[in-house]
Amino acid sequence: MADSFDLIVIGAGPGGYAAAIRAAQNGLNVACVEGRGALGGTCLNVGCIPSKALLHASERYEEAKTGHLGIWGIAAKSVSLDLDKMLAEKDKAVKELTQGVAMLFKKNKVEWVKGWGRIAAKDKVEVKLEDGKTRTLKAKNILIATGSDVAALPGIKIDGKTVISSTEALSLTKVPGHLLVIGGGVIGLELGSVWRRLGARVTVVEYLDQILPGMDGEVRKTMARVLKKQGMEIMTASKVTGVKTAKSGARVTVAPAAGTGDAQEIEADIVLVCVGRKPYTQGLG
Repeated sequence: MADSFDLIVIGAGPGGYAAAIRAAQNGLNVACVEGRGALGGTCLNVGCIPSKALLHASERYEEAKTGHLGIWGIAAKSVSLDLDKMLAEKDKAVKELTQGVAMLFKKNKVEWVKGWGRIAAKDKVEVKLEDGKTRTLKAKNILIATGSDVAALPGIKIDGKTVISSTEALSLTKVPGHLLVIGGGVIGLELGSVWRRLGARVTVVEYLDQILPGMDGEVRKTMARVLKKQGMEIMTASKVTGVKTAKSGARVTVAPAAGTGDAQEIEADIVLVCVGRKPYTQGLG
């Protein structure tokens, strides 16, 4: 027998949890289906929040390391990086915020159904629970708020170790000697800049003739100039045609995007694939 609600929300990211809470505040009996293990979706768990925490921390580290704080009378003879502590603080910030969403669910009587939802009928959602069992929910209203997932590059397998996505880039256990970023959009540039500040050599490969596709032309040019001045290597009008992994890193083949000219091989410790995101609809029904 199905458990009945006024509204079932599939996904507990910024769209899903906000809708669930507001609906409950307006008197609806609401269930929110989320299988991640923590509320908040990509943004709170492996997106906006952790990336901004690392962005902030890496900026402070670089300011101290390069002596830029000296203009304020702050001097340090020796500056070192404790990456484990930095990542722990990032995780702490994430945990506090996701727990805050859980408290709002409890306060507003939103039921968090922990599992992965599939729309079985126009008014039914089947949820595969954490213990492997299935629970059926019924509601006249179903809101799909499943967000997005990492988009892959055809022919290049993300193994989560040597070839990684933005998710793994937030939790690297050591600073890579050379990080090659595939994709010159906002995600790739942000994460690349974090690890450059922490000591990595960073190379960005972008298919188009400028970084930051879709943004104003002057902004794109200015950003490229700033990043290059900071030490980031940027290869535009270039495409990655292959990645061969080994125990000690990867060998990346980069060719001109136009198809004319010679390809080159670049060795990197870590390859970060940031070529966009796609709707998270797998298994939704």
